[in-house]
Amino acid sequence: MMRLFACLIIGLALVFPSSAQTPSITALTITFDDALKLARDNSPQLLAALTSASLAKEDRLQSKAALLPGVNWMNQFIYTQPNGTESGVFVGNDGPHIYNNQAVVHAEIISITKRAEHRMAIAAEAAALARSEIASRGLVVVVTESYYGLVTAQRKNADAKQSLEEVEHFLEITQKQEAGGEAARSDVVKAQVQAEQRRREEQDTELAVEKARIALAVLIFSDFQQEYRVVDDLGQAPALLPLDQAQALATKNNPDVRAAEAAVSQESFSVKAARGEMLPSLYFDYFYGINAREYATYDAEHNRNLGSSFLVELSIPVWNWGATRSKMRQAELRLRQAQNELSFTQRKILADLKLFHREADVAGSQLASLQRSSELAAESLQLTLLGYQAGEATALEVVDAQTTVIEARKALEDGLLRYRLALASLQTITGAF
Repeated sequence: MMRLFACLIIGLALVFPSSAQTPSITALTITFDDALKLARDNSPQLLAALTSASLAKEDRLQSKAALLPGVNWMNQFIYTQPNGTESGVFVGNDGPHIYNNQAVVHAEIISITKRAEHRMAIAAEAAALARSEIASRGLVVVVTESYYGLVTAQRKNADAKQSLEEVEHFLEITQKQEAGGEAARSDVVKAQVQAEQRRREEQDTELAVEKARIALAVLIFSDFQQEYRVVDDLGQAPALLPLDQAQALATKNNPDVRAAEAAVSQESFSVKAARGEMLPSLYFDYFYGINAREYATYDAEHNRNLGSSFLVELSIPVWNWGATRSKMRQAELRLRQAQNELSFTQRKILADLKLFHREADVAGSQLASLQRSSELAAESLQLTLLGYQAGEATALEVVDAQTTVIEARKALEDGLLRYRLALASLQTITGAF
């Protein structure tokens, strides 16, 4: 009986394992590069731009195929009502029964329009590829803002916890001094008010962390409830490129300019395609197979039905009520608009480059000052607190020192984030920091 009971216990343990044996879910550790890669895999805007580039590639392949000879296999049966003659009711037919089984090769030997359309497709593909790179670079700014926004929120939450500990330490000091008759009740009240305010600030920073975490998760994961943590490298930003190097990269690598240049090229060939409709076109068709009254290689008189023929057609446009000239005017207007947009894009790129570079330069130059201010504010707080304990400083001075520390820490975190965002904006133009 005891053995049976022991076996039952063991069986239940195997079926219902204890919670201690349940494997724990490990949170993912995400670097900025990981976040950027995940965002590129999940961003609908970037995926749409890449899809457009793929569609443009297929358009180019189709336009190229239109320039090459095409082969079709025609299978046809034509029935004509008999009337006692060889041709039947319709004199244009060869007989009541006609069988067509032919391979047809068709080629447009000279077609200015088709060749121009192929070049248009090439330019359109280049523009689509450039726009996909624009979307990719724009995604860098979004990911930078979300990723380092989360890092900054976590830092501010840690600062809020530290500030709360400092205020609670000061509250403890005032309470002890009040009990010893060395401090007024008003000092304790000030410290309590500060402690309550710091607790609210800590709650707000925790909420900010959660909001930033969800915002980044939506951007990089298919399931925003995915557990993860980010690597804090906010203070390890790359150095800023000199302005002349940034200008050289912007001139060489900027996708906005490439897209605008491709648009100009596309509209230029659009003008040629419209003009080509006013010129002659030469077509060639070659037929090989059966075109006979019976489906056979030889007829009843043993004449050969299987054979070949070809035709050459020269099509010369004569009159279409000005439709072709209207298309040419439309193409010229689009070309002029594309040229204006290219000129504006070039000017805007140079202006944005100088603006973003200046923003990054100023933000980077202020980091050392912000760090020093934070250190000095912390040192001032310690000295003021010691002075208060020695009776040489007031509670109001301690509160002011604590507020200064909080503001200095916030300014440092905001300065680091500002520098990162400025670098990301600069990267959208140059392709590098």
